[in-house]
Amino acid sequence: MEGMTIPKSLLNEFITLFGDSSKTRIFFAPGRVNLIGEHTDYNGGHVLPCTLSFGTYVITRKRDDDIVKVYSKNFSELGVIQFNLKQLVYEKEDDWANYPKGVIKTFIDSGYKIENGIDMFFYGEIPNGAGLSSSASIELATAVALNNNYNFKIDMITMVKLSQHAENEFIGVNCGIMDQFASGMGKLGKAILLDCNTLEYEYTDIKLDNASIVIANTNKKRGLADSKYNDRREECNRALNQLKDKLNIKSLGDLTEEEFENNKHLILNEIERSRAKHAVYENVRTVKALKALKENDIKEFGRLMNESHISLRDDYEVTGRELDTLVELAWNHEGTIGARMTGAGFGGCTVNIIKNNMISKFIEDVGGRYKDIIGYEPSFYIASIGDGAREISISKEAQEYEV
Repeated sequence: MEGMTIPKSLLNEFITLFGDSSKTRIFFAPGRVNLIGEHTDYNGGHVLPCTLSFGTYVITRKRDDDIVKVYSKNFSELGVIQFNLKQLVYEKEDDWANYPKGVIKTFIDSGYKIENGIDMFFYGEIPNGAGLSSSASIELATAVALNNNYNFKIDMITMVKLSQHAENEFIGVNCGIMDQFASGMGKLGKAILLDCNTLEYEYTDIKLDNASIVIANTNKKRGLADSKYNDRREECNRALNQLKDKLNIKSLGDLTEEEFENNKHLILNEIERSRAKHAVYENVRTVKALKALKENDIKEFGRLMNESHISLRDDYEVTGRELDTLVELAWNHEGTIGARMTGAGFGGCTVNIIKNNMISKFIEDVGGRYKDIIGYEPSFYIASIGDGAREISISKEAQEYEV
């Protein structure tokens, strides 16, 4: 996101809330969109996300006491939320603030000494509940801010792991590592193929010729923690345990399609068998999608996206009326190369590859038909692929914050 700026008005709001703005530092962590490879990360498979150019900013300043004060412009009605470094516990009433609190606790529990508190002013550009990783963005912004303010010199992958641990253990959402990895490790104009079993990864250029990535938001809100996300993970674990009795595997991502078909009878529950089938087949699809992207075969890439959605709808059952409506409208539009839900599901967004000369018509047609069917409008974003989490320096000339 080269040359990005944020308004000086945010710094003025920081001053209003926390006083003097000297020694402030600003950090940014992006959201992500997963092109393909859904619900494979916690099943030890591959994912293919890319980092968006919008995300979460945090203005910070270290304190002299052991108090942490956090504020989000996105949840301004909650005001400044305060907690002590010696009493870092999950509090339901602290709402969104549990995310930075959880990261701070995870750092301390991992041996990083944080003896002085910090003031943190957050501003997020990611729609909450859209499935574009607003929570991971908050976590990585917090992690990078802690790393730099306290001079820990932690490498990015370690910060990614600490952030995931915070969401798993402190928040209680059993997410895989993809969201945090994409937010931390993203690169301008590139997708990341990540093997969630080994954390081996590679970057590949996103060359869509005369097409672009268009994100469509159903505007149906959903929360990961109270969705059926954790249920799906448990269903897959039960399926895996039954396969482990015969096969030498550590995760569903270790299986080929043929190995799964030859052994699926070992999974006695039909629903759990369907969940495992999605995890295996989606992992294979993701590797095929990388090959298609490298070979500039966008038509094949789009076909694999479509297959992914069908599997998520029928085998994994995480789509729902709003997501299915958006995707089916996209499939029926002449400008669409491929479309699927992205994120955990149960609401949130779809990701679409749309011919550039048809984007305006796509937004008009699909948006209009969706409103007719669902009763309210979706939102659309033409995705720009940016860099991962980092500190932003201050430009005195512009009196704005820039990369």
